[in-house]
Amino acid sequence: MQNNKLPMRLKKLRESRGYMQKYVADKIGVKSNTLSGYENGTRSPDPDIIIALADFYDVTTDYLLGNSDTPQLSNQEEFERFKNNPDLERWYKELPENDEEDLEALRAMWEIIKNNKK
Repeated sequence: MQNNKLPMRLKKLRESRGYMQKYVADKIGVKSNTLSGYENGTRSPDPDIIIALADFYDVTTDYLLGNSDTPQLSNQEEFERFKNNPDLERWYKELPENDEEDLEALRAMWEIIKNNKK
């Protein structure tokens, strides 16, 4: 059974932002006809392209794939994802012993990173 949410959401996101297919295709590194195929459901993007599209549109991959109807993560979900990032695990384990202070330091860093993304 094919999931029709991905093509529908890709097209809706692009159109709601007023982008032409060529513009989006260039930004994510595919040809316009490839993006067209993603939007009309005749082609399926590989996982790297799904991630690129989610990043480009600032939505979650779960939203694109139809696993969630919420385009963005809540602040708490974003922080949990950041906090549980395996690349940060070593750094986080090396913080001082006080858990509450650790969490506050990590949360402050997350806010700085999040604000610099915008």
